[in-house]
Amino acid sequence: MANPASDAKVLLALESSCDETAAAVIDDQLHVLSSVVATQDELHQRFGGVVPEIASRAHLENLLPVIDEALSRSGKSLEDLSAIAVMTEPGLVGSLLVGLTAAKTLALVTDRPLVTVNHIHAHLFACQMDADNDIFPALGLVVSGGHTNLYDCRSATEYELIGSTIDDAAGEAFDKAAAILGLPYPGGPFISRIAEKGDPKAFRFPRTFIKDERLAFSFSGIKTAIRYTALGQPGSREPVPDLDEQRIADLAASFQEAVVDVLVAKCRQAAERYGRTTLCIGGGVAANLRFRERLAEMASQTGFRIIIAPQSLCTDNAAMAAIAWKLLEEGRVAALDADVVPGLVRLKQ
Repeated sequence: MANPASDAKVLLALESSCDETAAAVIDDQLHVLSSVVATQDELHQRFGGVVPEIASRAHLENLLPVIDEALSRSGKSLEDLSAIAVMTEPGLVGSLLVGLTAAKTLALVTDRPLVTVNHIHAHLFACQMDADNDIFPALGLVVSGGHTNLYDCRSATEYELIGSTIDDAAGEAFDKAAAILGLPYPGGPFISRIAEKGDPKAFRFPRTFIKDERLAFSFSGIKTAIRYTALGQPGSREPVPDLDEQRIADLAASFQEAVVDVLVAKCRQAAERYGRTTLCIGGGVAANLRFRERLAEMASQTGFRIIIAPQSLCTDNAAMAAIAWKLLEEGRVAALDADVVPGLVRLKQ
């Protein structure tokens, strides 16, 4: 990115929707002057997933130091800010409230406008931040630990949900598969790494809805399939092979290939249905190397323009709240009685 102009306006963005405490300073040309993320992986690792109460308490401890660090790295102070942005939906209610309370306080004491940001929309806007020109309108896929959602993105701020998972998100399935295979949490990066040594055709796992006309995903079945394949089916007297290094690699590769097959197929189906030639991908699973390879293959076959969020902006962060500048341009400023919208985003099928 080019060096930001010295007279550019800047905003402070906060993110605490799940288990990452983050702050970033971004100027009005979408340059990220600083981005600080405090992870909680070690706190949740022994539980194999995020514990909401633990996450909220960790945000309380981490948020002020993270804000201070983001301001320090950017060379800016509270007086330099033009606005305060914060992720308020979707997510864990306690975690979201920590970020929103801090943002409201900062907006009040600095007399700066408050901008509330949809975390999922911000994941897609992250693709714009690394592009040379406007990427919208486009089709968007957010694929993470909590969401696997398809959007028709009519502009940088207009998103229509057109498809989602009916049960588990792809990222959650990666975490559970990793736990079954004895791999650490969070599981996605470890599945990806060990899958490089495995055979993606060693096991045939289900690809739910891959030929269905609905823009729907389901990953609960593949979690059950890998569990039974790896550990044996309850009540069965058939011996189960030991989970040696090669078998784990083959299981990981086969699981990953099945999930990626579905993601790519649904992206292609949605792009063709909605007549979009640009596809943007955001969320933690967008960092998966095999997924990126398959998307590149689809682009070469179809001519679709594929834009994937930069690796640094795939997992939860505050920098992607740069979408707040677009919201400000449209006059979409929040009142100080703004509230959070917790939970998950699902399309009624």
